[in-house]
Amino acid sequence: MTAPTDPRPTLQHPDDDPYLWLEEIDGPEALAWVEARNAETLARYGDAAFARDRDTARTILDRPERIPFVSRRGGLLYNFWTDAEHPRGLWRRTDEASFRTESPAWDILLDLDALAAVEGEDWVWAGSLVLKDGHDRALLSLSRGGGDAKVVREFDLISRSFVADGFVLPESKGGAAWLDRNTLLVSSAYGDGMATRAGYPRTARMLSRGSDPQAAAVLFEVPETSMAAWASVDRETGVERLVFVDQVGFFDTKIHLGDRTGPRTQPDLPSDADVQIDRDQIAVRPRQPWRVGGTEHATDTVLAISLSEFLAGSRAFTVLWRPDERRALQDVFWSAGRLFVHALDDLRPTYTVCTPDKGGWTTRPLEGLPSLGSVHVWPLDGDPEEADGTLLATVHDPVTPATLLSIPPSLEAPTVLRRTPPVFDAQGLRVTRHEAVSADGTRVPYVQTGPDGLTGEAPLYLTAYGGFRVPLLPGYQPVLGKLWLERGGTSVVANIRGGGEFGTAWHDTGRREGKARAHDDFAAVAADLVARGVTRPGRIAAEGGSNGGLLIANMLTRYPERFGALFCTIPLIDMRRYTKLLAGASWIAEYGDPDDPQDWAFLSAISAYHTAEAGRPYPPILLATSRRDDRVHPGHARKMARKLNALGYDASFYEPAAGGHGYGKDNAETASFLALGLNFLRRSIGWDVPEA
Repeated sequence: MTAPTDPRPTLQHPDDDPYLWLEEIDGPEALAWVEARNAETLARYGDAAFARDRDTARTILDRPERIPFVSRRGGLLYNFWTDAEHPRGLWRRTDEASFRTESPAWDILLDLDALAAVEGEDWVWAGSLVLKDGHDRALLSLSRGGGDAKVVREFDLISRSFVADGFVLPESKGGAAWLDRNTLLVSSAYGDGMATRAGYPRTARMLSRGSDPQAAAVLFEVPETSMAAWASVDRETGVERLVFVDQVGFFDTKIHLGDRTGPRTQPDLPSDADVQIDRDQIAVRPRQPWRVGGTEHATDTVLAISLSEFLAGSRAFTVLWRPDERRALQDVFWSAGRLFVHALDDLRPTYTVCTPDKGGWTTRPLEGLPSLGSVHVWPLDGDPEEADGTLLATVHDPVTPATLLSIPPSLEAPTVLRRTPPVFDAQGLRVTRHEAVSADGTRVPYVQTGPDGLTGEAPLYLTAYGGFRVPLLPGYQPVLGKLWLERGGTSVVANIRGGGEFGTAWHDTGRREGKARAHDDFAAVAADLVARGVTRPGRIAAEGGSNGGLLIANMLTRYPERFGALFCTIPLIDMRRYTKLLAGASWIAEYGDPDDPQDWAFLSAISAYHTAEAGRPYPPILLATSRRDDRVHPGHARKMARKLNALGYDASFYEPAAGGHGYGKDNAETASFLALGLNFLRRSIGWDVPEA
């Protein structure tokens, strides 16, 4: 396909698309258009203020006092670290005693900058998996440019080098796990016919050392129409057990238990339930009411039973946790035989510890954690077989930087491992919670951070996500704090439907035909900020990424009068073709199927690419994506910008060459992306501010 000579968009029929040529990611015409638009955007917004903010943002992202997050393997703490001197990063480790000091002695295992230079590759770190047997080998995952697809290579921790003739998996989505020193369990989409239509692995294979990865024995296979096939190995009982998962859709899975010959047993569980297996226990969270063993359990109830008894026919589940209207389950995880239940109680974080014993189960709250702000708890040990029950936790809020805590196996009071110094001056800032009323009467919470005494002119940064049951809680954002809040601005995080802030019901009412309701929620928050006298529409600068990019695109077309500027990042926008672009087919459960006429009836109303029209009061918009985003196709942002320009609107576009599904492959690129977006928003709402 080549660029058309007629710039006017047609789209009289949903499949009339004059800009399909922009979906050719590396097509010459498409790249020429991208580079021309990049140059225009940088000429307009890449001024001295942008340069100062970019440098400030990079200094913040590279600051040495950041928390070095660690995972324990074989008694040592592993960390991946980036800074100004090592933008691609260092893989390193230390011991626990050293980590507890102010200046740990780090043992450098791999310098990714040096590797990229030697190999001439745009390597971005994508994770590691250390072999438990000896802790002398690891599988390293490396991405080109930051995309989801990665190369897996075997690394020798003794010689600090890749193993000659060691395991190497071709670039693809997925990964691998160690079965033993000479065998891998591979869930990867490399090879002909080995990917689902969403681009994820379709098989789980067993690969022996020295054999051709393309000829690895297939142990488990799912239909091409499924989202993905996954496999893992569990040895916590002392007996090797393989778990095979057919991820039918984003919220539906079929679990099989087996061994190196393949699946042997499929537990009789609802496909839409979240299932966590540990040792001889199984925890189940149904997404819909589930009647089992003569009892009906509500959505998001946490149930547990002995796995061996369940497989033998018992359905005598123990109820460990129940939700209510404002008490919402977030997730569960096992550590050292105990189940931890993370919930939000009217948006306040809580953790419950559930312990099995011969007399049944005991439950109690995990003490010593704050009830406000953002709290995240996880096991210190990366391998469940090595876990002794030690936990780590981070706590922060919009004006308080993160603290890293250690929680001992006894679950006594946490101790502080690291405190992050403040990055911006929060004096005079207040964090308050409010509620807006959406179009259908639903009350939508939002959290506001800013100075008191606002008189209706506040430069206001507003964001939300609203999808995939992911909650968006207010936390410490150092770059936004420095470049927006410290300068006198106000920020707001909206808890719109589609997220997980109030459980599955809150998500379900904001997905598929309810997605428009989530967008109504965001517009209602913008209106409430005006009604409360905080700001006016022309001073509201809104940003959203990915699913949040779909939200921002719909603010442009559905509620343009409520905003002064929109920053739409790595977005999903063309809802007619999204299932045909990269990983799009995996999101049908969230959005609907555009090839189904009944689904297209509601999807067409939120497909901003199709609903955009001439003669509307659209505010300025910057659409920004990444060329190496192999999750959400960059064609969404490209085509929307092209159409808006053809309709005569002030639409800017920016696309760096790397970054994956994010704002950059390193801190320098991320800093540029953020600074450009914030400079655009400030300029567009007419906010002149002093230098940082």
